[in-house]
Amino acid sequence: MTSSYRWVIVAAGGLLGCVAIGAMFSLPVFLQPMAKETGWSVTGISTAMTFGFLAMALASMVWGSLSDRFGPRPVVLAGSVALAASLALASQAGSLVQFQLVFGVFVGAATAAMVAPMMACVTGWFDTQRSLAVSLVSAGMGMAPMTMAPLAAWLVTAYDWRTSMLIIAGIAAVTMIPASLLLRRPPALEQGNEAAMADEPQSDMTVKQAVRSPQFIVLMLANFFCCATHSGPIFHTVSYAVTCGIPMIAAVSIYSVEGLAGMFGRIGFGIMGDRFGAQRVLVLGLLAQAFGVLAYVFASQLGEFYAVAVMVGFIYAGVMPLYAVIVRENFPLRMMGTIIGGTAMAGSLGMSTGPLLGGLIYDRFDSYAWLYIGSWGMGIAAMLIAMTFRPFVKEERGLAAVEQGAP
Repeated sequence: MTSSYRWVIVAAGGLLGCVAIGAMFSLPVFLQPMAKETGWSVTGISTAMTFGFLAMALASMVWGSLSDRFGPRPVVLAGSVALAASLALASQAGSLVQFQLVFGVFVGAATAAMVAPMMACVTGWFDTQRSLAVSLVSAGMGMAPMTMAPLAAWLVTAYDWRTSMLIIAGIAAVTMIPASLLLRRPPALEQGNEAAMADEPQSDMTVKQAVRSPQFIVLMLANFFCCATHSGPIFHTVSYAVTCGIPMIAAVSIYSVEGLAGMFGRIGFGIMGDRFGAQRVLVLGLLAQAFGVLAYVFASQLGEFYAVAVMVGFIYAGVMPLYAVIVRENFPLRMMGTIIGGTAMAGSLGMSTGPLLGGLIYDRFDSYAWLYIGSWGMGIAAMLIAMTFRPFVKEERGLAAVEQGAP
């Protein structure tokens, strides 16, 4: 695992994630121009994003399982082609329903191909500095709001939304397809490396046993509540800031501050995970995230929003890559895509709850306070669930090896 090529995998994963996530999350930039040009409702266009999260959830485990079987290169390549084609088709949609189907379902499903397969691939290439490597790939995904979103905003000021989305489809094709060709299976999965496979965690475990294990269920539940914790605040904080009297342009900048802090959070938590253990850092991070989102209740001035955004962005972005590290430490490499895909599925479902619940809470109470209080409660639940995680006992692996070698 000392090969320098492992950092090529990290760089390719960061680029693929940045372009894919950025292309999907460019929809809010196109929202108003699309509504004005087509007459489609803002709610109807926004629903495509909800469909996208659900499609990501359903597709995550499928893409992950395919990467276990065929390797990351063909799976990510197929996802890259599908993403570019779906964006191109969405740019030509003739009706709202057609756009919701193509952008929401197809783009969302294709984007999922860049998450679980890439995380599984990266964890397999690293025995040391694993948390840092996974965090760097995640940091590439976190660059999307600071790269693809401004690009989309510039394009839509120079062209109509259809041309702009078509250009983004072209950018996705010319960057992602070559990057996907750089991917390789982890060395331990290459044919003839049976010794490395025998030394894997729970090497004799089947996929059926893995997905039924308490460890997998705990990680799924923790990730669901973790993402449900920050989903509402991510989607509704700009609107909340506007209700506090902050101008829209200044309110939008809160997201930029949160995204920038997240870049440092991913790297910082990655380093801490390598030094102190991924599970320990995850539990503490989930506790800090819960109180971080609660702090929004007490923010009313722009400076206060910035301060909370720095804290929340640093924490929530930092904890997310740690799930993949914990999976790698406890499950065989040959099923990494499936298991990481399962946790990603749970996270996407958690993300889908925030926009809807936040809107319902505001419509009911004419206030966002209960959104942040509820998010705090879900954050505490995530932390308590993560505390119940018990790694597989290492002695069991040695005993299994002895039994297998017994005459």
